Amino acid sequence: MTDATTGSIPARLDALPLTRGHLRVLGGSGIGWALDAMDVGLVSFIITALVAQWSLTTEQAGWIASAGFLGMAIGASVGGLLADRLGRRRVFALTLLVYGLATGASALVGGLVVLLVLRFFVGLGLGAELPVASTYVSEIVPARIRGRLIVVLEAFWAVGWTAAALIGFFVIPAGPDGWRWAFLIGAIPAAYAIAVRWGLPESPRWLARQGHRGRAEEVVTMLEASPAVGRSAGIRVACDAEPPRTATAERTTARIARLWAPEFALRTLCLWLVWFCVNFAYYGAFIWIPTLLFSQGFDLVRSFGFTLVITLAQLPGYAVAAWLIEVWGRRGTLAVFLVGSAVSAVLFGTATGETTILASGMALSFFNLGAWGALYAVTPEMYPTSLRATGSGWAAGVGRIASIIAPLLVPVLLPLGGTPLVFTVFSVFFAIAALAAWGLVEARGRALDDR
Repeated sequence: MTDATTGSIPARLDALPLTRGHLRVLGGSGIGWALDAMDVGLVSFIITALVAQWSLTTEQAGWIASAGFLGMAIGASVGGLLADRLGRRRVFALTLLVYGLATGASALVGGLVVLLVLRFFVGLGLGAELPVASTYVSEIVPARIRGRLIVVLEAFWAVGWTAAALIGFFVIPAGPDGWRWAFLIGAIPAAYAIAVRWGLPESPRWLARQGHRGRAEEVVTMLEASPAVGRSAGIRVACDAEPPRTATAERTTARIARLWAPEFALRTLCLWLVWFCVNFAYYGAFIWIPTLLFSQGFDLVRSFGFTLVITLAQLPGYAVAAWLIEVWGRRGTLAVFLVGSAVSAVLFGTATGETTILASGMALSFFNLGAWGALYAVTPEMYPTSLRATGSGWAAGVGRIASIIAPLLVPVLLPLGGTPLVFTVFSVFFAIAALAAWGLVEARGRALDDR
């Protein structure tokens, strides 16, 4: 095959095999993703410990989770806008720094109010980081394996949540200050931000859009010179030359309005609906699972142990989704995993014995996290480069509104119908998301739109 060294930036990127350079970008972004998950996961265990230690009500416990999600809603919306203006890598590193420092400071709090304020700032960083990271990776990897690699990126979430479950199981119950040590461990992203800032390249698509053709060429040349891995070795596809595009000044309000232009309106509506419903059901369930198990009579260590086992089912969920997404496509994979999540939620809500709790909880974890992988893969593909981070960020921001509401709604629903009612509501939201998934555009194997 012809070595593609003279074409347009997007064409040259899509012509590449999978290289060690791609794996470095994927791994570097994935570590940040895992650290995000570890922070969110730790809160579910810390809430349970604080309910016992600080004698918190369920409403107060719900606010600890929702304060972080309020920050995430704002962070996701603002982070996407900043990433389209300032660059993917710069915003990615900044968000890691913000939430890492705020998490470390949380270890020193002595009361609920200060903890709520710090959780809000943690949420600002977390909310901005996730859509920026998926946009960043999607703009660098080749089109033919883009969906699969984004699911692999999302699989780092399971690694981080598993780490949180291990910390919850071994560290938090070890003493009255166990939850403080957990927060200190969660400060690691502040140090990792330095590695991200200097160790990873900027998105060449974004650089080209901004008129930095020379810097974009450097990144692509680096990837072209990087050794290929696996069956991709030696595969390069010829591509035609294309004049460089430069960005035009566009106001923030105009960029947001473009999300609702006739070309994008349906996909934006469906994407926001899926994000809202999945966030509502996922965070409503997984933030509360350790506390719900504790309230059902399991001691702290046992409820954390059950949660650890349930969490481990996330990894095979991602693995299956990563394979299916390039076989069935994005929409089909997303819809099937959402339907599986809906069924599993009902089963978990009505489970009584230890075996059925574990089995249905693992099924919920498997299908739910597979759906997350597909959702993060499809989201950046809905918009062109000039709008991609903004569109991804606002979709995530709308989803975070649901993640604010859900933890606060659980204490309201529990007296009305207990755990069965709570998880039936989550099941309905999963089902709505499955229907909305069919309004998204199928982009399997297609080149990204670089307008």
